[in-house]
Amino acid sequence: MRVTLDLMVDTLKAAAESSRLRILALISRGDLTVSDLTEILNQSQPRVSRHLKLLLEAGLIERYQEGSWAFFRLSDDDATRDFVHGLVSRVHDGDPQIERDLERLAGVKRKRQERAASYFSRNAASWDQIRSLHAPDRAVEAALLKLVGKRPFQSMLDLGTGTGRLLELFAPLYRRGVGIDMSREMLTVARANLDKAGVSNAQVRQGDIFAPPVERDAFDLVTMHQVLHYLDDPATGIREAARLLRPSGRLVIVDFAPHALEFLREEHAHIRLGFSDRQIAEWFAEAGLDLEETLEFEPRATPDAKLTVKLWLGRDRRLLIADPAQGAEQRETA
Repeated sequence: MRVTLDLMVDTLKAAAESSRLRILALISRGDLTVSDLTEILNQSQPRVSRHLKLLLEAGLIERYQEGSWAFFRLSDDDATRDFVHGLVSRVHDGDPQIERDLERLAGVKRKRQERAASYFSRNAASWDQIRSLHAPDRAVEAALLKLVGKRPFQSMLDLGTGTGRLLELFAPLYRRGVGIDMSREMLTVARANLDKAGVSNAQVRQGDIFAPPVERDAFDLVTMHQVLHYLDDPATGIREAARLLRPSGRLVIVDFAPHALEFLREEHAHIRLGFSDRQIAEWFAEAGLDLEETLEFEPRATPDAKLTVKLWLGRDRRLLIADPAQGAEQRETA
């Protein structure tokens, strides 16, 4: 993307100050709040807020609300992100000021991980009970990696991201990843997991799956992992997910085949007790997607394991106008 001379000068002015460049270097490593930045930079909140305002006005960063917390992230614009990464990559990590900032950033991330660990310990028994009923997660993850393929792509969206595991799994493939979840507690877990895994090209946000706070026609891969059974209107959820895909983009859904375990509805808030291939195919067709692949994972070989995991891959029917050959190429290499 090319910009006018005046706009480039304004952008450079916004970044050309030591505190603001430090902020960009920090936010390029993950989303942070004003309180986080105040603690790391050892500056007053009004001063940090002033720097953030200038960076916002220059379009270098964006702000989003999560309950009573406001987070700041790099701009979603690819050209702007490349510009910022180009700037901060030229600042040596061995610089004394940057070293201190990164040490304090590590402390902020440790606190996140402690909060995440606390949430996990309170809910581990419930999750472990459900996991024991179906195929091991690693089998499903291996199939996901094989299905998506090894070819890098531009952007990924994980709806109902939970622990952020899929963002971590596909991080080597995408340039920009976004996870959406309604639960602030789960977002805390996801941020801690992504920090621990060293994933800096993904971010998570609070939002509704039916009205996600992201742009439409913008993602090469959208995933919904063990999310659909919580939705009172799965068809609408799939249609909304499909609207977020770029032409020829892919939607991957992982959920359960039809089952009769009523306690999941009563004790774990499952609204739907699984989905048939026919139902998913119909919903895909209504959303303008072709069902390209269906995989099935039998439950563990134990008496209580009664959940069959299913994986469905749909593709947007529109071809890429800018590169007509790319759609066919993606189909061949996927």
